[in-house]
Amino acid sequence: MKWLRELGLARGRGALPRRLLQCCHQGRLVGGLSISLRATPDEVVGALTHAMGGAAAQLKVLDVRTGAPVVMEVAHGELKEKWELSDVAALVHNLDDLFHASPGVKLLVVLGEWEDMLQLWALEREVLEKLLAGRRLDDANNAAVLRRLLSSGRDG
Repeated sequence: MKWLRELGLARGRGALPRRLLQCCHQGRLVGGLSISLRATPDEVVGALTHAMGGAAAQLKVLDVRTGAPVVMEVAHGELKEKWELSDVAALVHNLDDLFHASPGVKLLVVLGEWEDMLQLWALEREVLEKLLAGRRLDDANNAAVLRRLLSSGRDG
C-alpha cells in the first residue's frame, strides 16, 4: 500500500491495512467515505456531491418519493431529471454519469462493502485514470463503468 502514500492518498501514521476497503473504513483514504448500508440515496446525496466538488455541489434535489425504489427529481442548470434509485450505489452511478465530463468534479469509486458499510472513494480524474491503468481498482464494483466514462469524457 506504499503507492497510496506516494500519491498523497493516505492519511494518518502507521501501517496501512492491506485492503482498500479497510483503509476506507478506517478513514485512511483521502476522499474516502463510509456510508451505512441502510442509508437511502436522499440521505446521502448532499455528502456525495460535496465530496465530488465542483459543479456537482450545485446539484439540486427538487423532490423525493420514498419507497422502493426511491424517486429523486434533480436539477442541474437547465437539466431536470427523475432518477429511480434502488440504493446508494445506483445514486453513485447516476452522479458519475452526470458529471463525468465536468472539469474539477471528482468521480466516485464503489470499493465495495466492509463492516456493514458501503466504501466509496472520491477521486480526481487524473488520479483515477492512473489507478485504473495500474490495475489498483480492479476490485471496485464500478471499475468497468468508470473506465467507459473516462474514455467517453476524453472523446467527447
